[in-house]
Amino acid sequence: MSHSGKPISELGLDSLNDRFRDSLSCEANKPDFRELDLGSPVSPLRTRQSGGLATATSSSSSSSGSFSGRNGPNPAAKRSDSAPNNHSGELSGSSESSPTAAESVRSAGNTRNFKPGHTRSDSGSTHPLIYSGQSSVNSPPLNVLPTGNICPSGKILKTGMVPNRSSRTDVLGSGMGNYGHGSIMRGGPAAKSGGIEAVSTVSSRVTGGGDLLKRTMVSADPEELKRAGNEQYRRGHFAEALSLYDRAIALSPANPAYRSNRAAALTGLGRLVEAVRECEEAVRLDPNYGRAHQRLGSLFLRLGQVENARRHLCFLGLKPDPAELQKLQAVEKHLKKCTDSRRVGDWKSVLRECDATIASGADFSPQLCMCRAEALLKLHQIDDAELVLSNTPKLETKPSQSKFFGMLSEAYSYFVMAQIEMAFGRFENAVTAAEKAGLIDPRNIEAAVLLNNVRMVVRARARGNDLFKSERFTEACSAYGDGLRLDPSNSVLFCNRAACWFKLGMWERSIEDCNQALCIKPNYTKALLRRAASNSKLERWVDAVRDYEVLRKELPDDNEVAESLFHAQVALKKSRGEEVYNMKFGGEVEEILGLEQFRAAMALPGVSVVHFQAASDFQCKQISPFLDTLCGRYPSINFLKVDIEENQAVASTENVRIVPTFKIYKNGSRMKEMVRPSREMLEHSLRHYSF
Repeated sequence: MSHSGKPISELGLDSLNDRFRDSLSCEANKPDFRELDLGSPVSPLRTRQSGGLATATSSSSSSSGSFSGRNGPNPAAKRSDSAPNNHSGELSGSSESSPTAAESVRSAGNTRNFKPGHTRSDSGSTHPLIYSGQSSVNSPPLNVLPTGNICPSGKILKTGMVPNRSSRTDVLGSGMGNYGHGSIMRGGPAAKSGGIEAVSTVSSRVTGGGDLLKRTMVSADPEELKRAGNEQYRRGHFAEALSLYDRAIALSPANPAYRSNRAAALTGLGRLVEAVRECEEAVRLDPNYGRAHQRLGSLFLRLGQVENARRHLCFLGLKPDPAELQKLQAVEKHLKKCTDSRRVGDWKSVLRECDATIASGADFSPQLCMCRAEALLKLHQIDDAELVLSNTPKLETKPSQSKFFGMLSEAYSYFVMAQIEMAFGRFENAVTAAEKAGLIDPRNIEAAVLLNNVRMVVRARARGNDLFKSERFTEACSAYGDGLRLDPSNSVLFCNRAACWFKLGMWERSIEDCNQALCIKPNYTKALLRRAASNSKLERWVDAVRDYEVLRKELPDDNEVAESLFHAQVALKKSRGEEVYNMKFGGEVEEILGLEQFRAAMALPGVSVVHFQAASDFQCKQISPFLDTLCGRYPSINFLKVDIEENQAVASTENVRIVPTFKIYKNGSRMKEMVRPSREMLEHSLRHYSF
């Protein structure tokens, strides 16, 4: 029925068509399909001209609220996505179940029997669709609003846009809710006209609140579930949308649009591989489903599979999305540069082009992450390489024939993993990873060479270890050397051979191999220990102290490192001609029992720390055990403690009234005083005044 109370059939099709075109003359608000996010299950409404009547055809999954047209021939009569087919589950052109205009007019009289006062969206509708959300509403042409026309609260629509309305219903927005895309009318009963229920009321009935969502979940109508899923998707509730799509698929498993929408929800949840499977299923159900091909191509692009991406984005008969095609071209360009740089061993360029490829659109590719890890490894940034490896997305995928640097993608991931495991000395893990790479791509020469090398290096290392245990150090050096010829960047083999040189008294060569190991792995503890020990043997005390100080920070509770550092510091002082008295490693916190003992202790050379305490004080009880720990960490410092309640003469002489108080003395002179310091502050000061 029209607003005048006459049936649509009595108005005359020519007059209806002219008035409908006039109401859709807002060209500036026409949706641009080229800028559509392919991760969304919805796409803009399109108009199609058939039989002389301009009819908007759509599924009910649109969020656009209204659509645009223009005077004269309707350009949307052409398929704007050039897709061979589209489905009612997504707004990507005509609905596969939408009738022609003639069929719509024929069915207007008696094909649908609706309840009085309600109108529902259906493929057999006779009227243009002004809104399509979770529950689409049909309206006579007089009520059609241009796309994107959201009138702020209190504003009046232009004259002629919605004629024959009261002033109450001319106002859009009563301040009672949020506005979405398109022309959405809010308000109470006055927002209804001619038996057409306000859009927002229908939408809120279908999708508002958790209770309604639960009721929708038990619906037996897959289209209603799909509409509710689309609304949840638009709100960013991807998990809820996924549940609704799952329910729709369970009721209608052969509908490819439901599969495509489910892929969009999975993409929103970051589950790209599952999204790929859903799109592939949609394409299997309908090989000409253009929307699914576009979405599948975009997903493959993010995964870095450029060949698969191009095949679907440029599917026969489908007009490629310009933005996605531009991304594909940029990814291919940078990936080619990355391949060329890797071939010549220019690893800095590999890293740069790899980052550029990821930034261009392949942001979810495990292989590109592994490429970054390989480049970092070759640049001797081994810790960074392992960090990248640990953060690489773990995708449960079925075997793919896509290739990366001429190697099957899955094989390349294991190929890089094997190299990193070798660099860290995890030889068994390296063999396992290399064997997996060889099994996945047995014809690839690069993978086969790596597997052979890994096995030979592991055997060389095992033989060298056995010879070392037998104290056959010269032969052990030779065995480790065999492994290094196959893997010249193996820090473990360099460090093991350094231990052999040390045992043979060839400390210079030991230092050289330690330097090589530390160049590859800068924080390699064993290499630092062996280099410090070799420098000590050569009486290079400055170098020895430097290495032991680094180790002391890395291993603060290692007593052997602390003792080695102490002796190296004493030797350094002696080498400089400084006098050293009563220097001994270790000891305990000495208790001062009188003023004379205190004065004698302060007269000793070196650094002393005095802890002024009181047995009854709670803070003193808390920090006393930490002082015992510091005594072991800083053996060159003399640690003393004074109970001010029992030794008031010492407390008076040193003017100590608050406990705990710490005073640092050097060669009898007071250097620093700290009242109730934190543990961090105390240790920082001791570190400064120690050797």
